[in-house]
Amino acid sequence: MFNIGFSEMLIILVVALVVLGPSKLPEVAKSLGRGYAEFIRSVRGIREEVDKATMDLEEEKKIFSDPAAMAESLMDSTFPEEKKTQHDSQEPKIAPENYEKDEGGSRV
Repeated sequence: MFNIGFSEMLIILVVALVVLGPSKLPEVAKSLGRGYAEFIRSVRGIREEVDKATMDLEEEKKIFSDPAAMAESLMDSTFPEEKKTQHDSQEPKIAPENYEKDEGGSRV
């Protein structure tokens, strides 16, 4: 990440030991670790929010690109049993030429 080798890390630790002293160094290291963990959690939360917003945006693009297909898909996923019963309950359509004409000339 920072491209720090072993010798550079050793120098940093020695300087920290001299500046902070042996009694304060564990406390500072502990607080730095907690701060780093909190930073990582915050970054993860922000990343999840951005990913969710991106997925919502892509879904909206799909809706506006083909609204009829999206509406049908939404209805199918929301009310799957209604679609099945709707197809079963529909009466067969009769062609207009099969209607009988009554005496007034109108079709019945």
